[in-house]
Amino acid sequence: MSCGVLLPLALLLSSGQLRASCGSLLRNLPGAGLSGQTANYTLTGMFQNDEDQCDHVMNISTTDRCAFVKNTPDCIMEDGFINYLHVAFCLLPPNLTPLTITLCIVWLLFLFVVLGLTASKFFCPNLSAISTSLHLTHNVAGVTFLALGNGAPDIFSAMAAFSHPHTAGLAVGALFGAGIFVTTVVAGSVALVKPFAVASRPFLRDVIFYMVAVFWTFLMLYRGTMAMAETLGYLGLYVVYVLTVIISAYIYSRQKHSMNTSVQTDPQIPDFQSSDSSDDDVPCLIGGNNQEYESEYRPLLPYSESTSQILLSSLNPVDNRKWRRKPWGWRVLKALKTPLEFVLLLCIPVVDPDKEDKNWRRPLNCLHLITGPLVCVLTFQSGQYGLILIEGQFPVWLLTLLLGFFLSAIVFCTTTNDHPPKYHPLFALLGFLVSAVLISAAASEVVSLLHMLGVVLSLSNTVLGLTLLAWGNSIGDCFADITIARQGYPRMAISACFGGIIFNMLFGVGLGCLLQMVKTHSDVQFESEGLLMWILAGSLGLSLVLSFVIVPLSRFHLGRTYGIFLLVFYFIFLLIALLTEFRVI
Repeated sequence: MSCGVLLPLALLLSSGQLRASCGSLLRNLPGAGLSGQTANYTLTGMFQNDEDQCDHVMNISTTDRCAFVKNTPDCIMEDGFINYLHVAFCLLPPNLTPLTITLCIVWLLFLFVVLGLTASKFFCPNLSAISTSLHLTHNVAGVTFLALGNGAPDIFSAMAAFSHPHTAGLAVGALFGAGIFVTTVVAGSVALVKPFAVASRPFLRDVIFYMVAVFWTFLMLYRGTMAMAETLGYLGLYVVYVLTVIISAYIYSRQKHSMNTSVQTDPQIPDFQSSDSSDDDVPCLIGGNNQEYESEYRPLLPYSESTSQILLSSLNPVDNRKWRRKPWGWRVLKALKTPLEFVLLLCIPVVDPDKEDKNWRRPLNCLHLITGPLVCVLTFQSGQYGLILIEGQFPVWLLTLLLGFFLSAIVFCTTTNDHPPKYHPLFALLGFLVSAVLISAAASEVVSLLHMLGVVLSLSNTVLGLTLLAWGNSIGDCFADITIARQGYPRMAISACFGGIIFNMLFGVGLGCLLQMVKTHSDVQFESEGLLMWILAGSLGLSLVLSFVIVPLSRFHLGRTYGIFLLVFYFIFLLIALLTEFRVI
């Protein structure tokens, strides 16, 4: 174990010395201040054998940074619409670097809003509609479709990061960082807000599977490579987890049914209560109250809106009744998100099986047949497929637009405003595809932007992943779980903490590595981020082991003391990680 820690530390120190020596060597070059073909060749050739060329751009003079970025292949990010390194070093002057960083952080926050809003308002509801159309049980839907919906930002960010070897550390740092954040800060906050007794066997099951996934990832990072068989086994571990959840839920329901039957025959036997309760026993938070609330505002006399009124009301993201009841802080955030939500409403259909009309909006859904496929073509893989010319003359995006107009005209002429067609569930599939493509595009931009911030600020991808990317993807889950706990459902909140991160870890790393293997036809190689990576993996493993030991010893009761312990553990980990990044320790 000591060798595994000392070796990355030695490599980290040697790479730091190499960076300093190369920087001083560049400053002493006679042509370092010249701008020309000879100087560019010298700059690009100096690091042609270095594994992380682009990080050395801050070690050269400001006049040569633009030429270095243009001529260094490592600085070219294939994914994303914007070349952020070119913007930082070529378009904006060097004296405006603080302004550049500020604008990039603002843009990063906007991208996180896009990720969260698209996932919560469009991706998750359509996945729920698909699972309802397939008649899946709550347990199966919870660990498959709904887990994918909740973890969409993390998974797509990881897949985007794995597309480039030098940003793979960003994905691992984000997944490990989000794991520590959720299992300590979120779980600790839930315990502080609402102390409760956790379900014993589901808790132990989730912690054990997550520890296995973390240990497997740790071995993969230690070896520095991952083969196809290991990737398939990595994904197969989640299949085993899903089967375990389904089988355990079936066994529990059989036990509960048999005990209830015996209670009816023998009144002296108490009702069957167990700490190993199923998720199906948790009442729904969105069901009855919402329907009663809507029934109060239902008109007494039948009223039919015109097509134009339906279109305008469907594109209004603000509910006037909710607006009057919410505080001013919520109104400010809603006003800022309204333009983005309006654009998303134009492009993504949403099917709601709980409504009488299934959220059928005839004019808007017909418009979605035009805008949805067009958005997919223009955003998938940074729009490179949409610009392809058929026979060298006819662009793909124009063909998609014409086909959308054709399908929209057919649907508009064969349907009515009042009743959804039989094929209306297919709009949920369209909404799922469009929202998935948009989330993937936003995640690619986030990864590219964080890579540029790491180069400019001289920060490693791992520390950016475990801080900015992990916080941005997990902060929504944090507030949602705390809200659920305050409403009296802490078991649901703690189940979401551990169940979701298992899916994110296994699918984020598994699918990311699999896509990279298909693309490169070779094994995935991981570049070591030094001691920080091992601190990250060790801290996550230690937090899981402590939870695995402390919670059973406290008889599965999560109190405020345990919540404070988890919060202190996270802040100590974060302090050690930052001190390691800045080479204080």
